[in-house]
Amino acid sequence: MAETAASRTGSVSRKTNETSISVSVNLDGTGKSKISTGVGFFDHMLDQLSRHSLIDMEIEAKGDLHIDDHHTVEDTGIAIGQAIAKALGDRRGIARYASIDLAMDETMTKAAVDLSGRPFLVWNVAFSAPKIGTFDTELVREFFQALAQNAGITLHILNHYGANNHHIAETCFKAVARALRTATEIDPRQAGRVPSTKGTLV
Repeated sequence: MAETAASRTGSVSRKTNETSISVSVNLDGTGKSKISTGVGFFDHMLDQLSRHSLIDMEIEAKGDLHIDDHHTVEDTGIAIGQAIAKALGDRRGIARYASIDLAMDETMTKAAVDLSGRPFLVWNVAFSAPKIGTFDTELVREFFQALAQNAGITLHILNHYGANNHHIAETCFKAVARALRTATEIDPRQAGRVPSTKGTLV
């Protein structure tokens, strides 16, 4: 088991004229996180992503926040996705699929994932306000688009209902986290096989 855990880690450093980001993940962690992006609400959401997926995450991002949060959020999604893809490797032995309906107070959100190597996002979430505090609600979709594209994940997110925009955003992150937790786990019945009739997911 120790050998498996050691092989399921990934680190990425990404530097552009707009952002400088470093990310490390451990798929076989306990949900420990050390996160600093300079965007308070985003840090809170990333902490939820780590905690409920049980993926250890270290994330440090410095971006052009004097302009807005967009580049920092999107580029962090890119880096996390790339780190998860590295940690998954050839995706041998994983459960691959998972879905969950996650409730939080008055809100219910569904997330379904296929760690197929084929990136795709289906986003069926609407916010009733453009901001949560100072955070642009449209950036929630931008984050998951970047994550799915760079991790090679087919990701569907559907908000069934909800009134509070903070709760809607948080259930998106928590639902994706719980789906990732299940889909990335090693399935002992797979006996180390790639979970595809094609014999490859990458």
